[in-house]
Amino acid sequence: MHRRSFLKLAGCMAPLLPARLLTASQHKTTEPGQRIFKTLLAQTDRRIPSLLQRQETNRSHRWVGAVMDPWGIHAAGETARFIRTLSSVIVEPASRYFQDSRLIEPLLAAAGYLVRAQHDDGTIDLHTTNFNSPPDTGFVVEQAALAYTLLQRRPSEDNAEIRQTLQTFMLAAGKALSTGGIHTPNHRWVVCMALARLHTLFPDPSYLRRIDQWLAEKIDIDPDGQFHEKSSAIYSPLTDRCLITMARLLNREELFEPVRRNLDMTLYYLHADGEIVTEASQRQDQYRRGRMAAYYYPFLYMALKDQNGRYAALVRMMEESEGESLAEALPYLQEDPGLQAKLPALQPLPENFSRVFSHSHLARIRRGQVSATVLAQNPCFFSFHKGSAALEAVRLASAFFGKGQFKGDALQAKDGLFLLQQNLEGPYFQPLPTERLQQEGNWSDSNRRLRPQSEIQHLHTQVSVAECDGRFELTFTIQGTENVPVAIELAFREGGCLQGVTGLADIERGYLLEKGMGKYLYDGREIEFGPGLADHRWTQLRGSLPKMNSLSVYLTGFTPFVYRLKIS
Repeated sequence: MHRRSFLKLAGCMAPLLPARLLTASQHKTTEPGQRIFKTLLAQTDRRIPSLLQRQETNRSHRWVGAVMDPWGIHAAGETARFIRTLSSVIVEPASRYFQDSRLIEPLLAAAGYLVRAQHDDGTIDLHTTNFNSPPDTGFVVEQAALAYTLLQRRPSEDNAEIRQTLQTFMLAAGKALSTGGIHTPNHRWVVCMALARLHTLFPDPSYLRRIDQWLAEKIDIDPDGQFHEKSSAIYSPLTDRCLITMARLLNREELFEPVRRNLDMTLYYLHADGEIVTEASQRQDQYRRGRMAAYYYPFLYMALKDQNGRYAALVRMMEESEGESLAEALPYLQEDPGLQAKLPALQPLPENFSRVFSHSHLARIRRGQVSATVLAQNPCFFSFHKGSAALEAVRLASAFFGKGQFKGDALQAKDGLFLLQQNLEGPYFQPLPTERLQQEGNWSDSNRRLRPQSEIQHLHTQVSVAECDGRFELTFTIQGTENVPVAIELAFREGGCLQGVTGLADIERGYLLEKGMGKYLYDGREIEFGPGLADHRWTQLRGSLPKMNSLSVYLTGFTPFVYRLKIS
């Protein structure tokens, strides 16, 4: 990516030193809410020079003014966030960029790009997947509306053209959002949130009619407190933010209730180091390391609104652990200065519990620094965290007719155990009955159901999970067809060190635990597992999922199979 020259702006900004975090003496004399605001502002100030370097400044370029995404594509979403960020500092008296005229031209160029990138129907493109996209237009409108709101509070002759250009973009977008479609459940609330912002700035009954039309479908939250997509790291906090925005701007108090339910559930999805459980997600965050930064605004808003001490404790934890990723919240704190108020008295977060979330087919166990998750309908049916050390998944497969990847069909909690079960059949097929013979060859996958079956093989698998004081025992029992190869995969987080295992020559980052207990060390924490079992060396069984992107330790055997795995 080449650095451009637009009035030699980047060079002009170079003499400005990066903002510093508050000193210890400032901390003592500043209210906590104001303190975090100043910290977020300092973090944002530090980002400005690098943001300016990402803007397309070649006047002859088709997309002059745009900001490029990580793949070098000029993107409306990135540009809208650029506008929002620059607007947040140029209007803030405590910022080193307050009323800095050198930000005006980049802001105007970026706003002009949004208008030029907008299709005739008012939509924009998300080049990684969606084109002429109403929901992605909604995401951009949120950022543009935040910027417009902040600039409108300090109107000046310098920023008048920026505000007018943003208004042109938003009004055209409003027409698209009032009629356009969506792809996913959360898109409804993104569109409604954007329309609520537009209606606040430019009242239009068509915006309210569309909001009511989507809300008539009801909020997609289950009795556990989770939204339909179960995307705990991305779309659940997004939905919380959308509902809060609609509730406060449209005075719809009832929309706060699903937010409370989701935040209450989320308290039990936390690992000790602040990561969040993502295994049950039905979106792209599944199995990825998820942090809590996206929840900062929802937890902060609701902590203050409800004077909820547990929410406040999680807010404080995020402020201490999430670093500069919280800077994204700055414009929301500027839009609503009430968010800088003093938090209610902190109350302890849940750190000692065993709970089942049946609608997510998930159980959570937490014992201080130790945290575990049991999942049904998921090949990664168990995970274990000790601080930041993580056994990210336990998986089980058998070489049973190419379909032996284990997924428990339901999660049962019984007599202190969590039970997962699976029943498989492996039939052979007889010739088609004479009356079914229709064409040469007479073979297709669809006519298998018409063929008589014989030599039917059966395989019943049960996995039980028992816990005592943060120590776990997983019992694997596989019965039915005999001599079926079995492999258990223990997928440990990259970056750690394994002890007591033997490398597999043909599997990169693959190991056998042949005997005794193995150890995994990460960030000063140790996970012990075993005992070893290596009746064969075949780990990538036919029909099993590919090896996980991890340090994978395998335990192998044959049916009938009974094995007890201890993890602590």
